[in-house]
Amino acid sequence: MSSSRLLEELIEALRCLPGVGGKTAQRMAHHLLERNRDSGRRLARRMVEAMDGIGNCARCRNFSDTEVCAVCSNASRDASLLCVVEMPADQFAIEQATGFRGLYFVLLGRLSPLDGLGPRELGLDLLAARLAEGDVGELIIATNPTVEGEATAHYLAQLARQHGVRASRLAHGVPLGGELEYIDRGTLAHAFGARQNAD
Repeated sequence: MSSSRLLEELIEALRCLPGVGGKTAQRMAHHLLERNRDSGRRLARRMVEAMDGIGNCARCRNFSDTEVCAVCSNASRDASLLCVVEMPADQFAIEQATGFRGLYFVLLGRLSPLDGLGPRELGLDLLAARLAEGDVGELIIATNPTVEGEATAHYLAQLARQHGVRASRLAHGVPLGGELEYIDRGTLAHAFGARQNAD
């Protein structure tokens, strides 16, 4: 137990970060106080600014400090391609790894009734309205291959069909450079079942 109430509160506040337990939070707090108070103050200012200034884009729901984010307002992007992802980090990964030039819709989760996440919480009414506009020709479903992600993908595919939009799903299976003997059974079974013609 610390002799400082403020130190205890700082440690407890740092524990809200993913993967940060008590010991890691304590190390972070001690580092900032012992060696890097100026950086700690800068971090605190940036966190307050971000918490107060960052909202969600009105079109795609990604994090943005403007009403419509830079991707959605970029006229050079292909509005006929709409990629649905679970989280902003997924959009970032696609942007970094691919040459995708379409637009996005960020669910901020996946269907999970046990966690209270239904269609309304994922903004699917907003997505339906966007599909109804008629600009989207293909809905690319890029949810994670989990049970909830697959249920969400199924729901999204049905929503696309209702609006006459082609739905596609990211391929899943054997990773590039992977060796079959080391791949888990579920991944290998999925890859085997979704095999394609070799032209």
